[in-house]
Amino acid sequence: MQSVTLRINNIACRYETTNVLENINFSATGGDFIGVIGPNASGKSTLLKSISKVLKPHTGVVLLNERDVYTLKSAEIAKNLAVVPQESVISFAFTALEVVLMGRTPHLNRFEMEGTKDLIIAKKAMELTNAWHLRERPINTLSGGEKQRVIIARALAQEPKALLLDEPTDHLDINYQIEILDLIKRLNKEEEMVVIAVFHDLNIASQYCDRLILLSKGRIFAAGRAGDVLTRENIEKVYGIKVTVKQDGISGRLIIHPQRKRMTKATKGRVHMVAGSGSAVSLMNQLVDDGYNVSLGVINIGDSDYITAKTLELDVVEEKPFSHITEESYEKNLELIKQADYVILTNIPIGFANIKNLKAAEQAENLIIVEKEPIEERDYTKGEATRLYHQLRANAALVKNSHAVLEILKSMESQAKS
Repeated sequence: MQSVTLRINNIACRYETTNVLENINFSATGGDFIGVIGPNASGKSTLLKSISKVLKPHTGVVLLNERDVYTLKSAEIAKNLAVVPQESVISFAFTALEVVLMGRTPHLNRFEMEGTKDLIIAKKAMELTNAWHLRERPINTLSGGEKQRVIIARALAQEPKALLLDEPTDHLDINYQIEILDLIKRLNKEEEMVVIAVFHDLNIASQYCDRLILLSKGRIFAAGRAGDVLTRENIEKVYGIKVTVKQDGISGRLIIHPQRKRMTKATKGRVHMVAGSGSAVSLMNQLVDDGYNVSLGVINIGDSDYITAKTLELDVVEEKPFSHITEESYEKNLELIKQADYVILTNIPIGFANIKNLKAAEQAENLIIVEKEPIEERDYTKGEATRLYHQLRANAALVKNSHAVLEILKSMESQAKS
């Protein structure tokens, strides 16, 4: 595969009058794996949109093989660059195979139908992402994780020389997270494919990326190798949290642990949260600020919720990165749930790695469920999580957002006092 070069020259992006990115400069060539990290609203997704010709920069230029992407036809860009967005909306009930074959469109002439070669390429892409068995399933019947693997397969079917991914593993069960990232890393090296990916998990970013770009308030705060970017000083300044940064003696990769910092003295009841994938960051802070005694579990080390919980000095039942919940962790989690006055289940994906969290939640006396998406879109267990979830849902208070959680907690407390 012939490699490509990407150069981002002094771009700045705006949404109406609000500056989102400023003075962004970096380049990538074949074999580079660049991770883009930073707090929420730091401009990570906007950066990918500007590179992929979705959002034209207010100033500056994005060069693909030294040519301005905004002067190139979409088909020409698509032959070189594929995008896996954070959310993919497909309105019609295409089969998974039909969706993946859409990745072949840039390689076809006008009105030309896909041929045997295109089907072979699509099949290979689906086999690589462990999605071939889904080929006849309508895309709107797939779980979030299954759909994500199909979308990644569609991107690979384009045979791109550069791949942009916006938090590619957020919807994936732990097994598929490792599988997909290992695949992308292999293609990155063997095919000299440029990979630029947004990550919210700093430990995952340090494990897979050759270089990192740390964004803060729309600017590059630091860039370079993981060891140069993920320092205690940088993380504290950008994320506002104190951490320890250690190097694993076996793998050599960095492991980041937040240091504890008591923020607010607890004056109210005990709230235990079953969360993950950054779904509870804001709510945890709000609960602590309101004076609740908050705990969290079971959560993988390095997850955004884990980092927040540690920073707030909360009791946390933790598991190693990329690990299933052990029986020991399950029992610790169960104990915290039994001690809690209220248990909150956030809008998390459920796979075989964390399904024990649902089983533990059955012991909650007062359960509040934050449901932004149906469980069927977040179930990676072939229906087992859906069955358990609906049992929980039947006896829980159901809300749509964090604000509603605070309101229902006040209501429950008032009822308990009366």
